[in-house]
Amino acid sequence: MTRRSPPTERVVRLLDFFAARPGRRFGLSELARELDLAKPTCLGIVTELTAGGYLVRDPRPVTYRLGPAIIAAGRVAAEGFGASEVARRHLEDLSRRYGATCTASAVVGDRILMLQSAGPGRVKLGEAYPFAPPVGLMYVLWDSDAAFDAWLAKPPAVPVRLDEAHLRRVVAECREHGYLMESLTSAGRRLYALMAGVGADELPPEVRGLVGELVSSLGERVYLGADLEPRRKHAVSLLAAPTFDASGRQELVLTLSVGEPITGAEIARRGAALVATADAVTAESGGLPPQVVL
Repeated sequence: MTRRSPPTERVVRLLDFFAARPGRRFGLSELARELDLAKPTCLGIVTELTAGGYLVRDPRPVTYRLGPAIIAAGRVAAEGFGASEVARRHLEDLSRRYGATCTASAVVGDRILMLQSAGPGRVKLGEAYPFAPPVGLMYVLWDSDAAFDAWLAKPPAVPVRLDEAHLRRVVAECREHGYLMESLTSAGRRLYALMAGVGADELPPEVRGLVGELVSSLGERVYLGADLEPRRKHAVSLLAAPTFDASGRQELVLTLSVGEPITGAEIARRGAALVATADAVTAESGGLPPQVVL
């Protein structure tokens, strides 16, 4: 079990509160009420954050808003995710084209981190998920075989059945097409909601068992080419495609949300558009497709 720090958690919760409400100002009483904090505790937090430049105190009336230190920290952090900054503009174009939510995410350490979002959906940037089965298949689909094997060997975040032969068929087809087609069930959506911000080792055994009941067999949510017919409609949750770094390794996963039945032909069109977007991000960020590196 990872040791948690309640005082630090309160600071993070306050900053997240401001980040989710850009441009707005809040008084001390409102912050304490919204965050369920004692007013003296809240005052101590905002005082320290104001002193550090992470908040700005406006005197009349006394309210608080995000400060310039957040901008500086954000710029430094963004330098470590250069491809995601490139992706943001391309995702906005793709989102406008289809009126859909598009995202960019990547594996950072042992977590999957949401880095960019464009479109109508509410996606929390910085949201993290455990990088362990059944979460994270798309982050190794276009990487090396060794990376896929290492992910598959991880202790699962929740109990799940692993059909390795089927998973390897999924890998082969997604590499051939260049994108993944996922039909995420309502149970799958609930899984992601439950796992957000939680480490795989932080779930009590009884909770892991209950969450496991929500999950269908890993890989069953992915459409294979043989499943699709051009004129027939298929329930698709999202499409995903990779970008690559300068060494030809998978770097980001870009997604295009669908969330409705569309024809096999339309899946192919949107998949091609997503792959073109991913290829543009790879080229603009100085990456190379694996076949070029090989």
